Amino acid sequence: MRILSAAALCFLCASLAGAQPKPVQVLIQTEGGDIVVEIDAARAPGTAANFLKYVDGGFYNGGRFHRTVTPDNQPTDAVRIEVVQADINRDRAKEGFPAIALERTKDTGLSHKDGAISMARGGPDSATSSFFICIGDQPSLDFGGQRNKDGQGFAAFGRVVKGMDVVRKIQRSPAEKQSLAPPIKIVKVERVKS
Repeated sequence: MRILSAAALCFLCASLAGAQPKPVQVLIQTEGGDIVVEIDAARAPGTAANFLKYVDGGFYNGGRFHRTVTPDNQPTDAVRIEVVQADINRDRAKEGFPAIALERTKDTGLSHKDGAISMARGGPDSATSSFFICIGDQPSLDFGGQRNKDGQGFAAFGRVVKGMDVVRKIQRSPAEKQSLAPPIKIVKVERVKS
């Protein structure tokens, strides 16, 4: 009888145990500093895969943080939030991928805590490339929350592990209403090599 190598045995054990995908770290280089996010591909697989398609395709390179939402710039919103929002390079907008199904926080177990990264959307199943990062805990963005009238929430899919000071600096940048003026340029977004 053959003896399995240690690596083969580890692979077999992980396969039998239903090993989950490991989190993927992504570096977001902005003109205002670097942010590292950890993408939870195990709990939000569809949203993570969608975001990583845009990352791997270089769509966010030359993109921008264009929106800041603060307690003071939401005069007509009954439920207030604090986020910064970014999108892909506008020159590549026509090359984007189809909208994805909404992975609700009630199903993923993820929530919109301080530093959560999540997909922006209009209606359910409409998210494409635009993402936002939470500043402070934002439970009104989870399933059942009241920020959207449909109560379906947004698809959180990871969290900032480094650079929340940069996120907060972006939020405090000059803005006209909720539009950053000027937007904060994204230099490059890429996976962190382990």
